[in-house]
Amino acid sequence: MAAANSSQLKDIFALRLYSRVARLGSFSAAARECGLSQSQASRIIADLEADLGARLLTRTTRAVVPTEAGSEFLDRIEPILAALDEAQHSVREGGELRGLVRLSMPTSVGVREVIPRLAPFTAKHPQLHIQVLLEDRRQDLVRDAVDVAIRLGRQIDSSATAKLITTIPRVILVAPAYIEQYGMPQKPADLAAHRIVGGPASAVPHAWTFERDGGTVAVDLQPHFSTIENEGAVAAAAAGIGIISTTGWACRRELADGSLIRLFPEWKTADVPVYAYFPMGRATRAAGRAIIDYLAADFRREGSSG
Repeated sequence: MAAANSSQLKDIFALRLYSRVARLGSFSAAARECGLSQSQASRIIADLEADLGARLLTRTTRAVVPTEAGSEFLDRIEPILAALDEAQHSVREGGELRGLVRLSMPTSVGVREVIPRLAPFTAKHPQLHIQVLLEDRRQDLVRDAVDVAIRLGRQIDSSATAKLITTIPRVILVAPAYIEQYGMPQKPADLAAHRIVGGPASAVPHAWTFERDGGTVAVDLQPHFSTIENEGAVAAAAAGIGIISTTGWACRRELADGSLIRLFPEWKTADVPVYAYFPMGRATRAAGRAIIDYLAADFRREGSSG
């Protein structure tokens, strides 16, 4: 019986390893995650293919990709592995989570809002390895083996399940140094005569739309300075390069220390929704859902106390 149990655990490990190799497109990356050498990982997958009597992966000098049979196999085993994770989590004392979970989010969101909130969660789950990918660019979440992605604004992705976790205000900001040099805009329409800093948060619809007294003003603006990283855009605005439209999350520190001030507080700007995306849908591992539930609750507590 013990030998049978050992064999079953070995089989489950092989399936988990195959899932990671297929999603990461790399034996070396998956091996590092699982604490193996590349040769050990390759041998385990070769044994799995031999047991199944089917080739699961095509190996080239550039990447490792699933074959047609491998893709079908992956689709079938991942919900099973996720269910197994859920079952193991449900019976562990205290509901402790283990293994690896990969989160993706914009740099500002991670550095300023998410990572500082995670200490209590990590203390409760010391055996869980949380890997955070900080990038403002859009990713192929499946290819990059992301379990959960946190994104600002609604993004259409039919292959992912989305959950709204909070909303945050949009603000228009300027540095005192900019005002000294270029003057203070008195109303939204005045922005057309000013210098604009562009970043990810200002490149979306309604970034420069204002409402007051039942009326709406939309200002079409072109940046004089731009960057693909929101942190860079906020830094540029704080340096006095121009005026920025961004989220309330991205500028708490600068508003507190006075390096940026808010423009047009009497005008309403559209709130920015914050979504969690689960690329694997229902097959998302328990750890990914648990982190999002924890963060959503923490955001609610902050909103109710603010």
